[in-house]
Amino acid sequence: MKKMNVWLSTLGFLLVSSAASATQWQINNSESQINFISTKKVNIAEVHQFDKIAGSLSESGEFSVSIDLASVDTGVEIRDSRMKEFLFNIADFPKALITAKLPPDEIKQLEVGQTKPLSVDGMLELHGQKKALTFEVLVTKVATNELLVVSAHPVILNADDYELAAGVEKLRELAGLPNISHAVPVNFYLTLNATN
Repeated sequence: MKKMNVWLSTLGFLLVSSAASATQWQINNSESQINFISTKKVNIAEVHQFDKIAGSLSESGEFSVSIDLASVDTGVEIRDSRMKEFLFNIADFPKALITAKLPPDEIKQLEVGQTKPLSVDGMLELHGQKKALTFEVLVTKVATNELLVVSAHPVILNADDYELAAGVEKLRELAGLPNISHAVPVNFYLTLNATN
C-alpha cells in the first residue's frame, strides 16, 4: 500500500510538472510589427506597416499569424484607403494568414538570452491565394515568459503570386506614377508572451 501511494504521488507530480511546462505563446500586438517596402518610380522606396497582428505558438510548434489588412498604415490616409479597397480588397479578403511549424524541442531548449537561427517552412494565404514560403528567422528567449521571433532577412513577395497585380496597377494609375514594383520585401519582429 505504501509503495502504491509513493507511485501515485510520483505520477501526480509528473503530470503536474508536464502541465506546467506545456507553454502556449501569444503574440503581443503592441510589441510586434510587420512592415513592407513599396518601390515607385524605380528607386523611391517607402516603408509601411500593419497595426493589428494576432497569433500564437503552440507547445507542439504550430505557429500562426493573422494580419488585419484593414490596419495597413502607410502614413498617408488616402493611400491607406486605396490599398484597402483596390489592392487587398478587404471586403472579400480582410486578413492574411501565415502558418508555419517551428521545431518544438529547439524552442523548449532555449535559455534566457539565447538566440537560435531557424529556417522555417510555412504558408502565406493572401487575397484568396496560398503559397509556400521559407522564413529565415532568429528566435530569442528574452525572458522565461517572452520570446522574440525576428526575420533574419526580408521575405520577398511578388504581387503576381497572389493575384494582386491588377490592384498594383490600379494604385499606380490613381497616383499617376510611371511604375510601382511588384516585388515587395517584408520584415517582421514578433513578441510572444507565455500564457500558461
